[in-house]
Amino acid sequence: MNDIKSASSAFADSKPHYRLLDGLRGAAALMVIWYHVFEGFAFAEFQNNVEGGGLINVFNHGYLAVDFFFILSGFVISYAYDDRWQKSGKERMTLGKFFKRRLIRLHPMLIMGALIGFCCFFIQGGTKWDGSETAVSMAMLALLLTMFFIPAYPGAAYDIRGNGEMFSLNGPSWSLFFEYIGNICYALFIRRMSDRALKIWIVVSGILLFLYAVLNVSGYESIGVGWTLDTVNLVGGFLRMIFPFSLGMLIARKFVPIRIKGIFWYSIVALFVLFSVPFFGSVGNICINGIYEMFCVAIAFPVIVWLAASGSSEDAISGGICRFLGDISYPRYIVHYPIMYIFYSWLIDKQIYTLAESWAVVIGIFLLNIALAYACLKLYDEPVRRLLAKKCG
Repeated sequence: MNDIKSASSAFADSKPHYRLLDGLRGAAALMVIWYHVFEGFAFAEFQNNVEGGGLINVFNHGYLAVDFFFILSGFVISYAYDDRWQKSGKERMTLGKFFKRRLIRLHPMLIMGALIGFCCFFIQGGTKWDGSETAVSMAMLALLLTMFFIPAYPGAAYDIRGNGEMFSLNGPSWSLFFEYIGNICYALFIRRMSDRALKIWIVVSGILLFLYAVLNVSGYESIGVGWTLDTVNLVGGFLRMIFPFSLGMLIARKFVPIRIKGIFWYSIVALFVLFSVPFFGSVGNICINGIYEMFCVAIAFPVIVWLAASGSSEDAISGGICRFLGDISYPRYIVHYPIMYIFYSWLIDKQIYTLAESWAVVIGIFLLNIALAYACLKLYDEPVRRLLAKKCG
């Protein structure tokens, strides 16, 4: 989700930059916020014991943006780094160089997200969702562990919200946890695979994810797993990451442009429609929703990435739109959920369950997220990364 600019721009002197993928990643990050708005309504219903409530009925599949991000990450990591492992001299990529680059790119904003989450937790009231008090010492421990990216296990004392999130100060950090795992797997062994071996790896991981989804192993009737550290989510989260990540790598290796005018806008519409499809129930032991979501991950998303990578910034009204959306996409993804926690708490307290009752606040949340992401990017993330890159050579 966060690799398009960072990886490819590092080698902009020798490789073209996929600006439309930047913009598409940024648009998908906005859709994540939109999904979490409706998640908030459902969560408020659940917390207030509203009869028949607790289900997300609008923008049902917005969490699949994470799977889309994993495909983008695999595509760009492969594109940017694959041919550098065999080079000589300073141009040669090593494990040490690769991991330093990834940490410099990802970790500063991860720390900022934890700090913002810490502040928002106490703005929200400093309590768990069940209303019980959380010791300040446990919140500080959660902050420290998040900075070192050590996840909480369900029921841990430093699970300060009490709902089992890996990172209770900033829930969506779970996807970065698996992103790190994907980067490690890439550097250690996936990059070494021949095209044939990579295809076999993708088929096997795809079949496992398909069975996981269609047989409803998680019990969620979806592939929206990975956010907590129980066994089912840990296995499901790994499959959810490794299949699209590896598929993105294969697309990068086999990529040949297919020019379609206006593909950026078509792609945004396609993602919005795919995320908005109503939730499907199960038929017997078969999860129809899982079949639909596998179609998105295995077919629809790769096609969108391929076509968007084929386009140019002239397809958009202005290349600046893609540039801006891409620049703030990672900061926006990282900083938005602490604000959503406060929004959820407000919904619960005011017993608000619809967009019609809260549209002005929702608009404010979008604007606040964009402003905060841009401020973090310019005042913190970019300066810190420049400093770390300089010190690390």
